[in-house]
Amino acid sequence: MPELPEVETIVRELCESDLIGKKICEVKVFWPRTIAIPNMADFCSQLVNQVIAKISRRGKFIVFTLSKDTLLIHLRMTGKLFFFNKEKKPSAHERLRIRLDDDRYLCYEDQRKFGKWYLLSNPETKLSELGIEPLSKVFTLKALQQLIRKSSQQIKSFLLNQHHIAGLGNIYVDEALWEAKIHPARKTNSLSHTEIVALHRAIPNVLKQGIAHMGTSLGSKLANYFSVSGRRGGNQTQLKVFRREGLPCSRCHNQMIKISLAQRGTHLCPNCQKLESFP
Repeated sequence: MPELPEVETIVRELCESDLIGKKICEVKVFWPRTIAIPNMADFCSQLVNQVIAKISRRGKFIVFTLSKDTLLIHLRMTGKLFFFNKEKKPSAHERLRIRLDDDRYLCYEDQRKFGKWYLLSNPETKLSELGIEPLSKVFTLKALQQLIRKSSQQIKSFLLNQHHIAGLGNIYVDEALWEAKIHPARKTNSLSHTEIVALHRAIPNVLKQGIAHMGTSLGSKLANYFSVSGRRGGNQTQLKVFRREGLPCSRCHNQMIKISLAQRGTHLCPNCQKLESFP
């Protein structure tokens, strides 16, 4: 579930947690398939004694720049990071634990076990697969136009594809398309210049709003998003369309609906986001 705003919130909290300069003293893996690259034994041995130099984000990846290698963490649907100060028995969903030289433990829980950790000497072997960062200076109108003009996909599928734009997921795609008044099933090559301009404005808007409210938590159960400090996000109160089917659209007051598209539940206003009548 964590998308760009949730991952950015986690990264900011990690940066504020006095991790920079800390050395990794011990690594325990409780679910071997959490480790994507390399094998579990090499992962554990190579991480030990490395120092954390920087923590950043690329798309939905948390990026730990270490003294020798780079650690990439993709939380997928239910991955969470948190700290504790004393050795204790692993919880039912704890998959990995790192002991730091200040005797804190950085722990990773993942109820559904989809998250992956990568330890790489060259992070670009993985990160180069990702598309443009939507909050960066390179996310220009011209760049978005060029990407869209090369495609004939439905616009929702296009936006969910991490090879095009990195960090977008189901929540923020639905929100951006609602803001831009574009039906999610529209073909990319059918979008007018005016619509692309609106979409280029909407994508950063909904992402920045998500970050400002520390992410979106859609429930209170353990599988939902929580920050490193255990806080729920607040952006769910700001959503205009996602999971608001049956409620009136805040723009035109027509009833919003939910359909299945790109194998995802997709939320829209059929009046504001018309499929048939477009330029």
